[in-house]
Amino acid sequence: MQTLIFLQSGNAGMIQMLFFAAIILIFWLFIIRPQSKRQKEQNLFANSLEKGQEVVTASGMLGRINKIEGEIISLEVGTKSFIRITKAAVSKELTEQVYGKEKKKGPVESND
Repeated sequence: MQTLIFLQSGNAGMIQMLFFAAIILIFWLFIIRPQSKRQKEQNLFANSLEKGQEVVTASGMLGRINKIEGEIISLEVGTKSFIRITKAAVSKELTEQVYGKEKKKGPVESND
């Protein structure tokens, strides 16, 4: 079967190369490029986190940022209940779904 491919005319090899190039281009357009764009947005989001902001972790925990120490964030998940997570654990997509793009208040609000 392999020898039959090489016995065909010279244009068949070029067509196969174009076919594989098209597959690689489609793979890049639909998988690699969007994923790298999402990763850049997630990194910008993680770097823009600030104290008092309501966020959602990748595992679905809701909380308000209490303290940021480098890559470690302390989240207030209830009244005087805190957990420590990494910045990478905060999900941009889930935070925007729950709180919207501009909203910073959430379920941990105090009713003063």
